[in-house]
Amino acid sequence: MLDQPRTTTQPMISPPGVPVIKQVNWGGLRTLYVKEVRRFFKVQLQTVWAPAVTTLLYLVIFTVALGARAAVPVGGSTRPFADFIAPGLIVMGMMTNAFANSSFSLLVGKLQGTIVDYLMPPLSSSELLAGLSLAAVTRAFLVGGALWIAMLCWPGVHVAMANPLAVLWFGLMGSLLLTFLGVLTSIWAEKFDHAAAVTNFVVQPLALLSGTFYSVDKLAPTFRMISHFNPIFYVISGFRYGFLGVADSPVAFGAGLLLVINIAMGALCYTLLRRGWKIKN
Repeated sequence: MLDQPRTTTQPMISPPGVPVIKQVNWGGLRTLYVKEVRRFFKVQLQTVWAPAVTTLLYLVIFTVALGARAAVPVGGSTRPFADFIAPGLIVMGMMTNAFANSSFSLLVGKLQGTIVDYLMPPLSSSELLAGLSLAAVTRAFLVGGALWIAMLCWPGVHVAMANPLAVLWFGLMGSLLLTFLGVLTSIWAEKFDHAAAVTNFVVQPLALLSGTFYSVDKLAPTFRMISHFNPIFYVISGFRYGFLGVADSPVAFGAGLLLVINIAMGALCYTLLRRGWKIKN
């Protein structure tokens, strides 16, 4: 009997030093994103609905105290106070929750010793940053959507969009701005007190002094100039422009400035993650 040639299927094994995933690990990136979204969505009452209700209370308190129909000067015209304050509250809620989400993952991993769950999988630094950032932006838009729907049903408040593209752009830029700040915080922080300090002494003052509750046109020239050095001011002003059609600042300039700042902060986050500063040592 003649020997028959035997065909075997051998696994394709790359030589040592040759990467198997040569471009983007889409499967790993999707898995990280789904994992991060499921993490905050399991406690959605705390991470989505509670912040939305808290932000909505600001609208109730300020409109009751100052009057919903009180006129506020903005962009050379006047708008009812309730209509003026509503867009700023929406995007402020989006930004603070984006920061809360991105500043938690790596920090809790370092404190609980589970940081290897982020470092060991075959994910590059850019893929790790993208997964964390997309999840934080997702939470921000969920909170913003919940607030917008609630304000649509709220009597005396008009939140119809005059420019949906501006709403989307400035909402995205503001969420990414605080997302990258949250990633930087989680890399730098060594305990929850450090993250809380950034929240209390950086995020909250910048958000509250950004023109959310007042028009910068009413400020003295010196303080008006200082407000223009606050990047969140351009987020609030541009997002408000998407609803009202008027703004306290040049919209195109703010859109470009925020893009540049986000690119710079994203590059800084990528560099620190790649070097493993305060993560791998």
